Amino acid sequence: ESFPAWFHRALIFLVVSCPCALVISVPLTFFGGLGGASRKGILIKGSNYMDTLARVGTVVFDKTGTLTRGEFEVTAVHPDDFNEIELLHLAAHVEHFSTHPIGEALRTAFDEIAGHGIRANVSGCTVCVGNSKMMDAIGVKWNNCHSIGTIIHVAVDGKYVGHVVINDRLKDDSVQAVKSLKRLGVDHMVMLTGDRKEVAFDVEKKRQ
Repeated sequence: ESFPAWFHRALIFLVVSCPCALVISVPLTFFGGLGGASRKGILIKGSNYMDTLARVGTVVFDKTGTLTRGEFEVTAVHPDDFNEIELLHLAAHVEHFSTHPIGEALRTAFDEIAGHGIRANVSGCTVCVGNSKMMDAIGVKWNNCHSIGTIIHVAVDGKYVGHVVINDRLKDDSVQAVKSLKRLGVDHMVMLTGDRKEVAFDVEKKRQ
């Protein structure tokens, strides 16, 4: 037995105007996504940004503390004049007050020169600890190092005494995160760093 036309019109009206499952499921999906992200330490400002994230094709990472742990450790000591213990002791003494995280890797009246390093008076000697720019600035000829890592050069009273190699460790989940993003359709990933090109390439190689 066929239903009257008014019944069909009423049924269509109910389906169109009261799609309860759709009305409830959409916000719940957003709430679930925002909550799941927050449990992973990811803060998303709102549901509209989740829509944007679904269309992302490029992701830019900072290196230190994002892909890497930001926990620096000494991986090599290359003395020129002093022995390894003396060189490391001098570097650690000067870097003790550094505001840069690399200073903590060496553990802890000094002069910090932004972008170059630190100059301090240690037992009556002027000790300069920093990068190659600092060595150039004080007129000290420094030795190149082929080890992968951040190179900390040390000079005492204008004489080069060696360098220390410091490296950061890749986070355990960095590789998996990159692979997961690729599976989700993010085909272009960029890593930003102020570190040496060799260090950046080494991290890039490890995270693939």
